[in-house]
Amino acid sequence: MAKTDANDAAAPEEKVKINRREFVNLAWLASLGFFLVPVGGVTVLFAFPRFKEGEFGGKFNLRLADLPESGASPLANNLGKFWLTRTEEGVRAIYKVCTHLGCLYNWQEQEDKFICPCHGSQFSKESTYLDGPAPRSLDLFTMTAVAPDGTELAKTEGPNDAMPVFDAEPEVTYVVDTGAKIIGKPNA
Repeated sequence: MAKTDANDAAAPEEKVKINRREFVNLAWLASLGFFLVPVGGVTVLFAFPRFKEGEFGGKFNLRLADLPESGASPLANNLGKFWLTRTEEGVRAIYKVCTHLGCLYNWQEQEDKFICPCHGSQFSKESTYLDGPAPRSLDLFTMTAVAPDGTELAKTEGPNDAMPVFDAEPEVTYVVDTGAKIIGKPNA
């Protein structure tokens, strides 16, 4: 047995030979892999968006002091692309895009309503359609009132819902979720 071990050690290693066709196939597969791995990674990153708190598509935490007074003019939140309005019914977060053709509308203090500059659609402070070519009332974002201990006190889920204001509890957080839109009521 000692002889065979010595013979094995002395034998030269055989090189693996590949022909030209095999080399081209391996090079093609490697280049395909180098292309598909980054494309797959970008696709995964695109498919799972990560909205951060305080930017459009994410959530905005508001305190009682951040809400407009009852009967006051709506407050614009440009980062979240919504108007905060407050009436006797409560607070609404109204999406800043007109339901007609997607123009950005403004609050007209003199006329006490929202008016779209593109085609003249008009909406009340409550987001209700008043006049113009818009097919429905303005869209809203869902709002949730959260107590300091984390319990949910109220949530808006429909086009007629308004968030009640908890004046007696100033520590309540009002969360506007700009990733959850409530479609406005169709015109009658």
